[in-house]
Amino acid sequence: MDVEQTVLETERLVLERFTLQHGTFILELVNSPGWLQYIGDKGIRELEAAEQYIREGPMTAYAQYGYGFSVVSLKEDRTPIGGCGLIRRAGLEYPDIGFALLPEYSGKGYAFEIASATLAHAKTELLIPRILGITLPTNTRSIHLLNRIGLNFARMIRLPGDEAELMLFQTP
Repeated sequence: MDVEQTVLETERLVLERFTLQHGTFILELVNSPGWLQYIGDKGIRELEAAEQYIREGPMTAYAQYGYGFSVVSLKEDRTPIGGCGLIRRAGLEYPDIGFALLPEYSGKGYAFEIASATLAHAKTELLIPRILGITLPTNTRSIHLLNRIGLNFARMIRLPGDEAELMLFQTP
């Protein structure tokens, strides 16, 4: 295991930094039904665009902040199943926790396991004083997960350049 790439491990999962080798997986994840419905269509339809997304998103964030959206894999065989991590966004004072799983891995407790470990890592290792969460009001699964990991609803917001009204959650 490449220690530099590994962010954290849980009982069943490994969170590792995205690399360009995850292009095919990102292509699948960003075009999954849940991503398209709740996060939005990024227009990524080919491997080259997926690699560009990884370079300009997660890899740039790692270099700038030391953290970012990362790949979630099963510990036993390293199968990538989703993404989770802290994301810096324009219009937010603190990073927000983002998570997404491929549909076949939903409902197995993986999202709670990796999101709560990511939140603990942010507090204890990265020493980030407050973590936010944002979601559409229609995304009941994310609302439930944000509450379960200890974030509380604060208010409705709109991010710069975005029409959607989002629910903003934060750590106490």
